Amino acid sequence: MSDFSNALSVSASGLKAQAQRLQHVSENIANADTPGYRRKTVSFEATHAGTGTAGAVTVSRVHLDQSAPQRIYDPSHPLADETGHYQGSTVDLMIEIADAREAQRSYEANLKMFDQVRQMSAGLMDLLRR
Repeated sequence: MSDFSNALSVSASGLKAQAQRLQHVSENIANADTPGYRRKTVSFEATHAGTGTAGAVTVSRVHLDQSAPQRIYDPSHPLADETGHYQGSTVDLMIEIADAREAQRSYEANLKMFDQVRQMSAGLMDLLRR
């Protein structure tokens, strides 16, 4: 049964990681028009072998996008400098939408794996009862 619990743990760690990724993507989309906002990104790390669950992942620290923010011309904006420009955000909505879809599909794949393991475990229990 430990193989089933390991598979469930790996799947659950993937679900948590993708949920956190989707949270940061939604924050980026919500702040796309916020002046000076820097896009947040996360990366995944394999958990250490000491935990006993090979293949599980965790989310590493949040990283801020270091690219130069776009300069927007709007002399009436309160943050505009003497040339009429202010710094926009580093969020590109097309990238965020693509990241959201990727996170959603990865979440669904982990959920499907979790369900398959659960069904296999239930089937094994049915066989053992006979």
